[in-house]
Amino acid sequence: MIPPGKTLGVLGGGQLGRMFAHAAERLGYRVHIYEPSTDSPAAEVSAHAVHAPYTDLESLEAFVRGCDVVTYEFENIPTEPLWRLENAAVFHPKWQILEVAQNRLREKTWLRKNNFPHVRFAECEAGGDLAEAIRSIGLPCVVKTADFGYDGKGQQKVTDDLSLGRAVASFKGQRAVVEQWVDFKCELSVIVARSTAGEMQCFPVAENIHTKHILDFSILPARIAPGIQAKACAIAEAIAERLCLTGLLAVELFLTDRGELLVNEMAPRPHNSGHWSLDGCVTSQFEQHVRAVTGLPLGDVSLTAPAVVMVNILGDAWKWAHDKCVGEPDWAAVLGTPRAHLHLYGKKEPRPGRKMGHFTVTAESTEAALELARALKAAL
Repeated sequence: MIPPGKTLGVLGGGQLGRMFAHAAERLGYRVHIYEPSTDSPAAEVSAHAVHAPYTDLESLEAFVRGCDVVTYEFENIPTEPLWRLENAAVFHPKWQILEVAQNRLREKTWLRKNNFPHVRFAECEAGGDLAEAIRSIGLPCVVKTADFGYDGKGQQKVTDDLSLGRAVASFKGQRAVVEQWVDFKCELSVIVARSTAGEMQCFPVAENIHTKHILDFSILPARIAPGIQAKACAIAEAIAERLCLTGLLAVELFLTDRGELLVNEMAPRPHNSGHWSLDGCVTSQFEQHVRAVTGLPLGDVSLTAPAVVMVNILGDAWKWAHDKCVGEPDWAAVLGTPRAHLHLYGKKEPRPGRKMGHFTVTAESTEAALELARALKAAL
C-alpha cells in the first residue's frame, strides 16, 4: 500500500487529471502532472507540473522517479517511452493495457481473442483494399481509423456506394477498422475498479445518450432490466481480470434490439460517463482510482440518491457571433437550482464541441432527474 502523504504522478493534464488531483489531495496525497502543454487544467491544481513531450525520455524518467506510483488520465500516450522506463517506476495500469486500448484494431482483436462479445469487424492495413473490407462486413457499417480516435473523430458511416467511395478517399493510406452497424436500444457504460490486491468494485451501470458522437447525458440507474445490469458488470469485471488491471476501466457497450450486450470500446482510466459519481455516489470514480492504484481499500459505490443525471457542457453553450465568443452561459440557472451541481474544468478558451464542464442533478426518480437536466441544459 502507498499511504497518504506520498506522491502520485499523472501522465496527462486534462480535466480528468484535474478531478483526480482534487480527489487525491483530499486523501492527503501530493499530485505531480506531466503534460506537454503549458496550459492544462490539471497543472493548475497540482503540487508540481512538468511540461515536456512524452518522448523526452530524460524529462520523463526524472518525473517518474519522483513519484511513488504513476497513472494516466487518457490512453493516447506513446507506450514506447513507458516500456523503456518500466523499471524506473510503478505504473498503474500497465503500459500494455494502454497499448491495447489506444488502438481500435488491437482492442477489437483482443476482445475477439479473449471471447468477449463485440461488434463484428474487418481490418484494413494502410494501402489495403478498404472497399473489399467494407463489402466483407456489409452495409451499413462504420469505418474508423485504427489509432487515436475519440468523440466520433476519425470515423465515418457507410450506407451506400456514394458514401463507400467517400470513405475510401478519406481513409486512403491509413490503417482502418470496418465495423458492422449495430441497431441498439441504448448505449451503456460500466466503470470497474481493480486494486493492487485484486479487489474489484463495479459502479452502477450508466445509460448514455450521445449527440453528434459526444456524450450528452448519463442516466443512473440505467433504464434496463436487472439481469442486463448484472451481465454488463460481469463482462466489465471479467475484462479487468483478464487484463490484470490495476486502476479503473470503463467499458462501453451496446444493448442491441435482440437483447445482446456488445463491447464497443474500453478506456483504462476515469471516464466522462462516470462524472455523475462526484455527486451521486458514495465514492467518486476519481477517489476510487486513487484507492485502486495506491492499494487502499476500495470505496462504497452505492448511489446516494434514487436517480442522478450528468450533462456535458460544451463550448457550444457559450454565446457566439460571427465565430467569436461574445458571452458566457447563464450559470445562475444551475447554481440557483437545488440538487444541481456545476463542475467547470478551468479551460480558458471555449470552442464548439470542446468539453468545458458538466453538471449533475439528483432527484427521486429517473424521469424527474432527466426532465430537470434537460430544462437546465436549455437554460444554459
